[in-house]
Amino acid sequence: MNRPDLVPVPPSPAPSDLPPSAGSFAVHIPGVPDAELEPEPLDPAQIISGDPAVTGKVLWESPDGKQIRGIWQITPGVVTDTEANELFVVVSGRATIEVEDGPVLEVGPGDACILREGDRTRWTVHETLRKAYHISL
Repeated sequence: MNRPDLVPVPPSPAPSDLPPSAGSFAVHIPGVPDAELEPEPLDPAQIISGDPAVTGKVLWESPDGKQIRGIWQITPGVVTDTEANELFVVVSGRATIEVEDGPVLEVGPGDACILREGDRTRWTVHETLRKAYHISL
């Protein structure tokens, strides 16, 4: 639909460019699906099965280090983790996340997920999973 009363919205500023009092906003991060990521070795004690490899890239960190946004990827396998407060959106891939004493989450492209600090999880990665995340420490 082509409406003359709609005008293109300029790209939103990066979170680091916003004043602390800024309200809600959206940020377009080009290249998330194919961004080059750096190796983030897993602790061998976390690996239950397979040969999963983790890569990632921090895109923004608050000056106090308590807020982190980035991209993270893991190849197929089964791993355990203890979570931080995190909101993420799956860009590609599929996984089953079992939260100890909690739900079993099936996640795939477009799914948003919240994990809470201290959640003990078991990730069964069926297809290489890439996510965009925000962590609060």
